[in-house]
Amino acid sequence: MKKIVFIFLFMVTLLISNVPVAHAQCAMCTVSAEQSVKNGNTQGNGLNSGILYLLSIPYLLITGMGILWYVKFRKKNTEGVA
Repeated sequence: MKKIVFIFLFMVTLLISNVPVAHAQCAMCTVSAEQSVKNGNTQGNGLNSGILYLLSIPYLLITGMGILWYVKFRKKNTEGVA
């Protein structure tokens, strides 16, 4: 169980520490973000943060499902051996 917690925390740390700036946006969003940054506004940074937030949710859900599957699979294997 300690190994699973360690792996989970390691994966979360990797996800948090390596947050790239989102460059792939629709044409209108890109122009709006570039113009707001040139004018000194921080709306472009907020837009990029929102996009990264929305992208992180599916990855967290898939990771959680994988951990849950792994724990249940491990339980079935150990019960059969003992």
